Amino acid sequence: MSLPPRRVKSMSQLSGRITSVALAFLLLVAAVIAKTAQPPSDPPSCKVVRISDIGWTDVTSTSALFSVLVRQLGYDSQVTVLSVPVTYASMKNKDIDVFLGNWMPSMEGDRKPFIDDHSIDVIGASLTGAKYTLAVPSYAYQAGLHDFSDIQRFAPQLKNVIYGIEPGNDGNRLVLGMIRQNLFNLGGFKLVESSEQGMLAEVERAIHNHEPVVFLGWDPHPMNMRFDMRYLSGGDAVFGPNFGGATIYTNVRAGYANACPNLGRLLKNLKFTLAGESQMMDAILNQHQQPEVAAAAWLKAHPQAVSAWLEGVTTFDGQPALAALRAGGDVADAPTFEHWMSDHKIPIGDAVAVMIDYVKTHGRSLFDGISAVIRGSVDGLTTLLRAIPSPILIVAVGVLTWFLRRSIALVIFVMVALLFIINQGYWQATLETLSLVIVAAVVSAAIGIPLGIAAAHSPKLFAAMRPVLDLMQTLPTFVYLIPTLVLFGLGVVPGLISTVIFALPAPIRLTHLGISSVPKALLEAGEAFGATRSQMLWKVELPSAAPTIIAGITQCIMLSLSMVVIAALVGAGGLGVPVVRALNTVQVGMGFEAGFVIVLLAIILDRISRPAEKSVAP
Repeated sequence: MSLPPRRVKSMSQLSGRITSVALAFLLLVAAVIAKTAQPPSDPPSCKVVRISDIGWTDVTSTSALFSVLVRQLGYDSQVTVLSVPVTYASMKNKDIDVFLGNWMPSMEGDRKPFIDDHSIDVIGASLTGAKYTLAVPSYAYQAGLHDFSDIQRFAPQLKNVIYGIEPGNDGNRLVLGMIRQNLFNLGGFKLVESSEQGMLAEVERAIHNHEPVVFLGWDPHPMNMRFDMRYLSGGDAVFGPNFGGATIYTNVRAGYANACPNLGRLLKNLKFTLAGESQMMDAILNQHQQPEVAAAAWLKAHPQAVSAWLEGVTTFDGQPALAALRAGGDVADAPTFEHWMSDHKIPIGDAVAVMIDYVKTHGRSLFDGISAVIRGSVDGLTTLLRAIPSPILIVAVGVLTWFLRRSIALVIFVMVALLFIINQGYWQATLETLSLVIVAAVVSAAIGIPLGIAAAHSPKLFAAMRPVLDLMQTLPTFVYLIPTLVLFGLGVVPGLISTVIFALPAPIRLTHLGISSVPKALLEAGEAFGATRSQMLWKVELPSAAPTIIAGITQCIMLSLSMVVIAALVGAGGLGVPVVRALNTVQVGMGFEAGFVIVLLAIILDRISRPAEKSVAP
């Protein structure tokens, strides 16, 4: 029996519809499965990745590698140089996303409060086998300096000094704790805080002179290849076992890995090696490459490491990362005019570096002699001020204030301010700063006043000096702090020389102004009486220009005092140390205390040294 043609046609249409629906359903399921299997891409809020670099070369290296890699994936990256405590505070405030330099256990004290309040997340370990503790040159080790307990026996040769890195650093904090608690009888030692490169420059000078030196050392770092050095034993209770054996962890702000899952996957994949980091640091420190240039070259030379890092990772627009990089190179960075220009840069920096290295190599005896004179002057004055009991010194300053200003109110203010400085615990640091300011002001005045006089008498000389003075006043102080640090090492010497360079234009310009502004009537009167050039200078020009010259000296003192914070970065000590330490450790109270003490000292010096006010005739 056959079905009617209409019935057959209807059943055929129904069968086709069922087949179409089933096919569509299968395609939908396949799409969902494919979507589920595809690694998660990130929302637009994850486009900019904010990275903290604490200034250690190994952290700079890993931060640069991550920064370049995420840019190649289509993200934008921002690397900011911060101290460790500021890094964690910024992550808590959601101003920083990623930190690749969590050295443990030495940073346990920095990290723990933020772990406890759940403001940061630990992604995982990115490097194992590192170490971080005190080290010495091999010849000092062979002489018997093997252990933390041996340091005190070498105190005279070490000049009771241990060299650290930037103020507020966790390693510095551990050393300061040893000194405060008199562990290993180190209570009489002093920690010189500066920077990684400042410390290494001082180590290099000590090794050149075959002098013992104790400093913070760690691995990975090119210092282990640059210097023949040994790590001290016996510091397990302070730095941890196995010579401060360390593991480096990746930290992110709370919830970041969930909010940006693709970047979270990349961060989990990031695993570094001691050899790889040493190669990066060698390119930065010894080959003088910019971190991102060195990172780009390293990534290109190590495709296997990049493949492992990019497993399961996509570009920002959702494409498989490894395939996209192999197909088209960098996703984000296309060749630009700026890149072409920077690839063909004029080697000004390299030329200056070569010149400084040449001068350092061939003029070491001269610089050592200058260092000895300057260091002896500042240290001698500091020792003299410290030898005077504080009550006697305060009374002496009060008497000097009365003799110069004849003001009871000012005398009372000066003495109360000095008592307040003692009360806040900054007396010794104030004496160090005062010594540096006095020596810098004397040197600047001794050079600046004669040059100002000569410039006033020779317009051509002043025209030649003017661009140099402009450069000295406008060039960032850190720029000339670098060569002075390299040439003279850590301590008061580079701080004082940089201070003199910064303050010198004031006495030159104001002396020139004062001598040039002497009334013509006075000059003509001196000539009419037959005065010689020497008599004209000493009996006419200088007395007339004295208020302006003294104003220049006062400005010189104030400019010198303004350099105390920067001088602390090269180990000059003084009031700048607590300011920098407070900045690096986010200690508002300490920063305000030290800053207020600097203000009081500035007011005292200004009121004592400023020119006397002219009385107005009735």
